[in-house]
Amino acid sequence: MSKSLSEALREERRARLDAAMAKEGFDVLAVVGNPWRSDGLRYATGVALTEGHAVALLERDGATRLLVEHPMEAERIAAEQPELKVSWSASAVTEAQRLLEGGKGKAALAPRIALPFGLASTSAAAQSVAASAMLDRLMMRKSPAEVEAVRRAAAMADDGYKIFMQAARVGRPEYELVADVEAYYRSRGCPDNFQILGSGGVEVRGMHPPGERRLAPGDLVTTELTPCIEGYYAQICRTLVIGEPTPAQRRAFAVYNEAMEAGIAAVRPGTTASAVAKALNDVFRRFGLGDYVTSEYTRVRGHGLGLYADSKPQLLEDVNVVLEPDMTLIVHPNTYHPEIGYFVHGDSLRVTENGCEVFCRTPRELFSVPVH
Repeated sequence: MSKSLSEALREERRARLDAAMAKEGFDVLAVVGNPWRSDGLRYATGVALTEGHAVALLERDGATRLLVEHPMEAERIAAEQPELKVSWSASAVTEAQRLLEGGKGKAALAPRIALPFGLASTSAAAQSVAASAMLDRLMMRKSPAEVEAVRRAAAMADDGYKIFMQAARVGRPEYELVADVEAYYRSRGCPDNFQILGSGGVEVRGMHPPGERRLAPGDLVTTELTPCIEGYYAQICRTLVIGEPTPAQRRAFAVYNEAMEAGIAAVRPGTTASAVAKALNDVFRRFGLGDYVTSEYTRVRGHGLGLYADSKPQLLEDVNVVLEPDMTLIVHPNTYHPEIGYFVHGDSLRVTENGCEVFCRTPRELFSVPVH
């Protein structure tokens, strides 16, 4: 019987983990996760949590044991992965602490960002920096099968944006736009999509979960769609106008488009995340908009994509991660514009041997939908 893609990806990731653990000298790796941040856990086990904490104990070249905090989680995961040894305890973190302290060999914990307090005092926590860096390296650089999953997710993002444009009509509340996209994705076997949006004018300074505000003529409507295929996310960011764009909106779009294209042109192996961010930001500075690329108005100029919707590396001028082939990213100069409000524009891509491959196929334009 042939393996599913999910099974093949899990086996491939585990082989890479075993090799990395051997190189670092780790005999046991404890990978932690929670419903908000479970990309490390997903990498190690293929499991995405819905509640509570979980700890996966991986013996190098050996067994994996997963501890969760709720019997329903244990039952669900066991049904999805019968070969995985799963147990539950209301004190799963304490149980993991006991097993780590009673084990033999060199143990480590990762990722540091999701480390529960109860594990911070174990001897394995002393290795959390090295283990987290090891896991980050594995997750940032994708295998061909992982790249293909991100590529498929990007195609789903393109399709979802078409649905979003059809949904954006005068009088419709924001939540209905998201509902239409979610219904489309789920009907096509895509169970997970991170999406935020914004609507309005100069008063709108960012994006948010959907609310009850109804779209009005002249609104800018922004969104980022981040569907997930086989556990891997890709993202698209676009902005549309309800009705005909104003001259100010068209001028602003030209700046954002130039910035995005400058950032994408800077993506190549051997350059840094900071260099890509600077290429984006320098366009805004040239147009006298340098204040709007600071942390007061924007968070990042893009970020990694993979088993989490907002992965490393972050594209910021102080992040010196060197880009390598088969890293997957989104480049997006999303920020506030003083004349028109918050604006978003971004494409997902893969770093190649000579530059990058852009996954998104949605045209780079300021879209307009009819008022009536």
